[in-house]
Amino acid sequence: MSTVSVSGGATDSDPILFETVAEEAFRRYGRSWKPATLKVNQVYLRNQIMPRFRGCPVAEITRADVRQWFGALHATPAAANRSLPILSIIMRQAELYGHRPAHSNPCARIRRYRERRRERFLSPAEIRALGRVLAEEQARTPLQVAIVRLLILTGCRQSEIRTLRWSDYREGHLFLRDSKTGPRTVWLSSRARVTLDRLSRNVPFAFPADHGCAPMSTETLYGSWRRFRAEAGLSDLRLHDLRHTYASFALQRGESVVMIGRLLGHRDPDTTLRYTHFGGSMLVQAVESVAKALGD
Repeated sequence: MSTVSVSGGATDSDPILFETVAEEAFRRYGRSWKPATLKVNQVYLRNQIMPRFRGCPVAEITRADVRQWFGALHATPAAANRSLPILSIIMRQAELYGHRPAHSNPCARIRRYRERRRERFLSPAEIRALGRVLAEEQARTPLQVAIVRLLILTGCRQSEIRTLRWSDYREGHLFLRDSKTGPRTVWLSSRARVTLDRLSRNVPFAFPADHGCAPMSTETLYGSWRRFRAEAGLSDLRLHDLRHTYASFALQRGESVVMIGRLLGHRDPDTTLRYTHFGGSMLVQAVESVAKALGD
């Protein structure tokens, strides 16, 4: 069979290299991935996959090669687990182009690492400490403070708030056009609406970058967040932990898992359970203290 390189020009005597197929796989699948997903997958390809497989004839990569590569990533199990499906997609693409025999994907049946789930919830004292810091930082970094307040008050993902357009805020709700699970509506409390209504609407984005033509960068937000949490004595707290805390508050207030899932934009109830399984009396008290701790 005459073999033609995906990029053109190769013949039977030229082995098809891994990076050639990887490039084509990303062109093909990247159109169906969200921009953020594409960017993350490119990082895993560059940092975890290419150092091992660049320059290798794709037809010669064996299951033993993949096992050896995967085993070498044992120190970073999360990165390994997220890289394996990307490698598998590339291998499937190689089969589609006839560069490997059908059903020869060397990634098949490779068991992923068990990851230790990290759940972190704010106690009433921690909520008050964070609230005090936000109040102190209000004048210095009002947009970053508003984002953190909204994350606590809505349970949204940071990207959903950070990239919010004013056109998506109407009738007291957020109409997110492109959340992680697709378009969804976020119902806002009165305090969340007050937080938004205090912001300027001179540019399309609620939380703009300095030039106003794009949303605030993740680097800007996380730079401020690291300072906030350090000042509050919460050095291990992630922004995503605010989403876990919101879900647990709702559970302790008697909301059902189905309702909490709708609030968080989850499609799978099992995902919601991961956010809410940890609870206790301190969270019941925290519900009542959140608004007071955050202040006006």
